[in-house]
Amino acid sequence: MGKQMTEMLKGTLEGIVLAILAVQPAYGYEITARLRDQGFADIVEGTVYALLVRIEQRGLVDVAKIPSEKGPPRKVYTLNALGGEYLEEFWRSWSFLENRIEQLRNHIERPQDKGA
Repeated sequence: MGKQMTEMLKGTLEGIVLAILAVQPAYGYEITARLRDQGFADIVEGTVYALLVRIEQRGLVDVAKIPSEKGPPRKVYTLNALGGEYLEEFWRSWSFLENRIEQLRNHIERPQDKGA
């Protein structure tokens, strides 16, 4: 993954993880696996775990410790009402940016097409 993509992902990963949790509660490794299944192959577990600590501290998720067959209990993260509101705002912001960027791209590309 290039540096530009990494920087863009930093600003959106929180919303992406909350979107994953909106579908189904999960623990850290499951979230990382789902991200990889969605094509985010270069995301490392450490990045996800640090993000989970932040969203837990901000009260966007509920956490339950579930016994594990191997090792210590797992922390399972569930999107709560505050996290759901945050996710809705994320999608609104994403749509706004997506539309503005596409408008800019079309505006820039149109003059080039006319000159060809």
